[in-house]
Amino acid sequence: MTYSILLAPPVERQLKALTEPVQKRIVKRLRMLKENPRPQGVKKLAGEEDLYRIREGDYRIIYTIQDKQLIVLVVKIGDRKEIYR
Repeated sequence: MTYSILLAPPVERQLKALTEPVQKRIVKRLRMLKENPRPQGVKKLAGEEDLYRIREGDYRIIYTIQDKQLIVLVVKIGDRKEIYR
């Protein structure tokens, strides 16, 4: 089962604001979510209904999974110091 990865419009801007090496690492990580949207190390965010996060170095990728439509919707990407604000 392959999921589709969708980026919310603010996420596209957040991704473009990062340096190229960091962008490549995050895009690689997003591609891995196509095959397994709940990889090892994923955490469900407390206090949120369907939000998950994965780490990529000092960056966090926050997303929701829609299993019925096979969609992973990325809602936020950012530095760990600022992502949860």
